[in-house]
Amino acid sequence: MDSETKQPLKVGLIGTGFAASKRAEALQSDGRSRIVAVTGHTPETIAEFSTKYNLSPVASWQQLLENPDIDLVVICTINRDHAEIARAALEADKHVIVEYPLALNPQTAQEIINLAESKNKLLHVEHIELLGGLHQAIRRNLAEIGTVFFARYVTINSQRPISQRWSYNHSMFGFPFSGALSRIHRLTDLFGKVATVSCQSRFWDTEAEYYRACLCNAQLRFENGIIAEVTYGKGETFWKGDRTFEIHGDKGTLIFAGSQGKLIRGETEIPLEVGDRRGLFTKDTTIILDYLCEGTPLYVTPHASHYALQVAEAARLSAAIGKTVALS
Repeated sequence: MDSETKQPLKVGLIGTGFAASKRAEALQSDGRSRIVAVTGHTPETIAEFSTKYNLSPVASWQQLLENPDIDLVVICTINRDHAEIARAALEADKHVIVEYPLALNPQTAQEIINLAESKNKLLHVEHIELLGGLHQAIRRNLAEIGTVFFARYVTINSQRPISQRWSYNHSMFGFPFSGALSRIHRLTDLFGKVATVSCQSRFWDTEAEYYRACLCNAQLRFENGIIAEVTYGKGETFWKGDRTFEIHGDKGTLIFAGSQGKLIRGETEIPLEVGDRRGLFTKDTTIILDYLCEGTPLYVTPHASHYALQVAEAARLSAAIGKTVALS
């Protein structure tokens, strides 16, 4: 809501998938915002989405950005297009929300961050995993295990069968640790700066740019001495999913498997409460509107997201050349 006129912020929504649906619901339920236009990938999906949420359809994101009344642009489209749209939106003097990653290339991401700062516009790169029950449970209990020395984070998603979707496309999704940036960002948020990265990756390609499964495994050595192993896999090759986060310290171990958590000290196991993952897009959207309307702090900066992207790029390079990569 504009602080002077008390009029709702006018929002342009780019995307018609799951994230866009959650954004539409959150924005429409808050009186401080009003979605004035939506666009997507195809005329069919734009029409279906605009009918469902009673919105005005626009043929392209370029046309949407031409609307001088739009204050805030929300980008929920494929990873490859985030950077181009975010840059254009800022050049059109709009505030910007973008689902991670901001860009697939860290240098491009830095240029967009610099542009937002020069324009004095909001650039919010969504990282709702930091708001989720798992991350908050880790933060509440991390001191209980003393000095951390090792962490292991595994997310494997078994999906059968796989069609030719954008999230299984090399150029549209990006290198898996970049496209699924939260796997890296959760670790850098908890443990700080990374000294070296060693990564291996494998893809089960189908044709052209598409694959039916991928597997990436990286070892991060942090400047404070912590070693973290992170694994990300998805697709038809996997017959069983896995979502496990272990953190080992000199006074205990934290283990989170799915929605269950526990603190282990010797023979003693203490169950830990882990909140669910529902409602995070709404929470993120509310925090953004609070910031724009009332000046309250955000929970994450684009610089923190950019740093995670630099680590992910180091992992991509390590996997490509078969060597450990040092971060300056």
